[in-house]
Amino acid sequence: MVAVSGVKNSGKTTLITAMLPHLNAAGLKVATVKHDGHLFTSDPEGTDTGKHMAAGAWGTAIFDREKYKIVRQDPVDEKELIARFSDADLVLLEGFKHSPWPKLELVRKGNSDAPVCDSGTLLALVTDLDLALPGVPSVPFDGAAAAQVVLDYLKQEGRL
Repeated sequence: MVAVSGVKNSGKTTLITAMLPHLNAAGLKVATVKHDGHLFTSDPEGTDTGKHMAAGAWGTAIFDREKYKIVRQDPVDEKELIARFSDADLVLLEGFKHSPWPKLELVRKGNSDAPVCDSGTLLALVTDLDLALPGVPSVPFDGAAAAQVVLDYLKQEGRL
């Protein structure tokens, strides 16, 4: 597990989507888990599964020959969701800035000016600022650079 963290609107989703092709090219099967601080609509209004949920279904599933989605109305945390991806090589967590997970923290000009995560959990700062923390490398806001930090971490941990 590696978290991609930062304050709101720091570019977490953009960085993850830029990293994924590089991680896939390295042969990794990568899953993502995102925490939403707000309640979200799991299925758009008007879809069959959306209608099922609106009518009171506790859970619903939809599938085709290549993928599936299950929606359940149960409390859950990231550990339970991570366990559902036990066959993934890597789970990228979006958010979780105050978690103990190893992480990349985004600190972006015009959005934030200092890290907010515990520096002991940082693999690197992803930043466009002249910013340094002792023992924490800084890399540019670039999918290849951030993916390389993760790949180096996985190698160091003997997981690659």
